[in-house]
Parts: sequence; C-alpha cells; structure tokens
Amino acid sequence: MPIINKLIEIDTNQGINIHNITPQIETAISSTPIQNGQVLVFSRHTTTALAINENEERLLEDIKVFLQKLAPASNRYLHNDLHLRPNIPPDEPMNAHSHLMAMMLNNSEVIPIVDGKLALGTYQSILFFELDGPRKRTVLCQISGE
Repeated sequence: MPIINKLIEIDTNQGINIHNITPQIETAISSTPIQNGQVLVFSRHTTTALAINENEERLLEDIKVFLQKLAPASNRYLHNDLHLRPNIPPDEPMNAHSHLMAMMLNNSEVIPIVDGKLALGTYQSILFFELDGPRKRTVLCQISGE
C-alpha cells in the first residue's frame, strides 16, 4: 500500500483565524493514484489545530468567541513569564492562551477516501485553526491506500 506525503502551506492572519483547507486536501489527493484509502491531516504547530465542522461564517465567529472565553489572552499564565524561562528566542510571544486553545481542538484528522474523493458529509469541511498568527504554517497530508 503506497503512502504519499504532501505539504500544504497556509499564510495566516493576526489572532484567531479559521481556514477551510478542504480544497487543498482534495487537490493533494487528486495528484496521487490513490482511489480508496485515507488521508491523515496533521497540523505541525503547537498553536494551531484542526477540526471537521461546517464552514459557515457565523458559526466560525461563534467558534472564535467560544475559544476566547475558554482561554482569554488577558489571563495570567505562567508560560508568559518569559523572563523566568531559559533559552527562549528573542521573538518569543506571550501565547499561553493559544497553546491552551489548541489543546481543546485536534492536531490531526483522518478522513476516508472513496473513489478518489474525500468521504465527508454534506456540510463537513476540514478547518485549520490559527490561534497565534500571523505566521506561515504547514499541514502534512499523508495519503495512503490503493
């Protein structure tokens, strides 16, 4: 069974932003000979996440508000005591809230491939969550099957 790795690059904006990466994953799959199998979609960062949900503008805004309530940026976090942490890069952000939000979501999703297409439901999309932008991010798609 072949395994094919593809990277998707995403340029993100400031703060929490949600990107529908379903089209990029569909393109990655269509560039392979895989017709039936699965794709593992993996976020390669600790302040990003993935979820399968409806890509509807007002719902996405509700999700952002929900995440901000779970881990407000204004709270006091030990991770943000940069002067107490050894060996940190000079551009290290105070982003504990972003790490905590990422823990409430997934860092990977596995989606079946049937007849060369993602087997998503009617309203399902694969959503990438930037929780600490702006940044250049990468998502690994590992496509396997026959």
